[in-house]
Amino acid sequence: MPRDKTESHIKIIEAAKKEFLEYGYNEASLRRIAAGANIQVSGLYKHFANKEEMFESLVEPAITGFYDLYHQIESEYFGAMDGIDRGYELENNNETVRAMKFIYAHLEEFKLLIQCAGGTRYENFVHEIAKLEEDVTMRYMNELKKKGCDIKSIDSLEFHLLVTSYVGAVFQPVTHGLSRKKALHYAETLQSFYMSAWKDFFGI
Repeated sequence: MPRDKTESHIKIIEAAKKEFLEYGYNEASLRRIAAGANIQVSGLYKHFANKEEMFESLVEPAITGFYDLYHQIESEYFGAMDGIDRGYELENNNETVRAMKFIYAHLEEFKLLIQCAGGTRYENFVHEIAKLEEDVTMRYMNELKKKGCDIKSIDSLEFHLLVTSYVGAVFQPVTHGLSRKKALHYAETLQSFYMSAWKDFFGI
């Protein structure tokens, strides 16, 4: 559906974002959103079918952009494996820093996803990213094995917990209200910490 650029629609979006950030999805009030946009509640339904569609309109562009960045970094890692042998050196694409820059370029949207999405289909967003990271990392490890790298064996549950802890850590600056400067410094630290561990684990 084309984006509505009318003044009323813009006011609704602004009022909805403020409402969801303050109250969360479950406690958000359409009556307060309508008041914030200076329209009647019935007027909201000319723009959105329901409250969840309103929330979706706020977060979906950020989600799409985040996944696009994720798959771009994924492609870079797998692309660097073409024609390699046992001497392969794991590339450091600063993916944690790149992800953090994107998150902080869309900070309010990620606050909505991480802190305010209970009751929506987005409430497991971080878990879904962790599952994707787990699947991609496992596929990456299998490709390294084919290249002759001595991948260490690890219990599947331990692997799940390690990957989940990393993904959760990426979003902690949003939860803790870090400034962009502090979040990027933290991202560099997190990247360095996990890169060293993964290099050892991958045997490269």
